[in-house]
Amino acid sequence: MSETQLSAARSENGERAHGAPAMGDVKPGMLGQALKLGLRDFVRKPMYGIGFGLFYVIGGWLMAWLTVASGQSYWLTFAAIGFPLLGPFAAVGLYEVSLRLERGWEINWPLIAGVVWRQSKRQLPSICAIIIIVFLFWFFLAHMIFALFLGLAPMTNVSSSFEIYTTTNGITMLLVGSIVGFLFALLLYMITVLSLPLLLDREIDFVTAMITSFAYVQNHFVVMLMWAAIVAGVTFLALLPGFLGLLICLPVLGHGSWHLYALIKAAGVQEEG
Repeated sequence: MSETQLSAARSENGERAHGAPAMGDVKPGMLGQALKLGLRDFVRKPMYGIGFGLFYVIGGWLMAWLTVASGQSYWLTFAAIGFPLLGPFAAVGLYEVSLRLERGWEINWPLIAGVVWRQSKRQLPSICAIIIIVFLFWFFLAHMIFALFLGLAPMTNVSSSFEIYTTTNGITMLLVGSIVGFLFALLLYMITVLSLPLLLDREIDFVTAMITSFAYVQNHFVVMLMWAAIVAGVTFLALLPGFLGLLICLPVLGHGSWHLYALIKAAGVQEEG
């Protein structure tokens, strides 16, 4: 039995246990263990991770090129909306690879694609819709914050009038916007970090999955915030070499997220026993 064998409540033919499972306390050591297991899965089946990561790399290149070529920053807005819309499906694909490696099941592209496609008929699109709604609300609020502090300030172009951001109002706007943006990012993290693997693993509605995820992070805030910091930090560093680092970091983090969920579930079983 592997370290996370207790994770899988789903059978090979797709049958799932119902409802949220018991979840044990997350320990700081589990974060490193999850990353180690995620790296192991990536090394064992690298083409699946690279395949899903390539979507983000090419998408990042395309949006950057369109922004430079057109001189219009709204292409980045489309990217910010499009990636969260499709991102959960890529995550589920990586979770499925890890699950099949863990259970010794067959792995090939048609099987993985089939699982992702079936998820599109279940609860996953509803979570994607929630993510998009939160993003759109954040974009609206960001414009409101900008207008509140800099709406009357003289500038030639938002993208080129950088000196405006060094004024008192500009610095205040950046500070307030960063705090509000962090809170929105934290909300999205709290409702998705465990709900996405839950939807693959269990027969559960998306509302219950999001509530379960939010409540768990709330009750284990410090350690789960450490995981969020790891994910954010590694992803940011991966963006620096022309998005190419995403080919490795996204698969490792995706596999690792599944294993973190699995380890939390296994801890719950041990605590109940």
